[in-house]
Amino acid sequence: MAFSYTVTATFSDPRVAREWIEWMRTEHLADVIAASALSGDVIALDDGRVEARYEFADRAAYERYLADHAPRLRARGLELFAPERGITYERRAGLIELRRTPP
Repeated sequence: MAFSYTVTATFSDPRVAREWIEWMRTEHLADVIAASALSGDVIALDDGRVEARYEFADRAAYERYLADHAPRLRARGLELFAPERGITYERRAGLIELRRTPP
C-alpha cells in the first residue's frame, strides 16, 4: 500500500520561505523523486508554513529512502537552510489507507 511522508517547514521570515520554495522547485523535490518517491507536492499553507508531501510505493520504499538517501538530502537542506535562518521542521509519515479519485 502507498505510503505518505510529509515535511512541514515553519519560517520566521517570509523571504526565507520563498527561497525555500524555490529550492524545492529547482532541486530538492526532483532529488527525492529520483531517490524513489512516486510523487511530490509543495503546498504553501494559509498560515505561512509550507508542506512538502511525498508518496512512496510502500513503507519499505520509504524506509529505503530514509536509509539510503535522506541523510544526504537533509544535509544539503541544512547547508542551505540552517536552523539559524529561522526554520523548524516537523515530519510525519503514514500508510495511505484510502484514496478516492473521480470515476
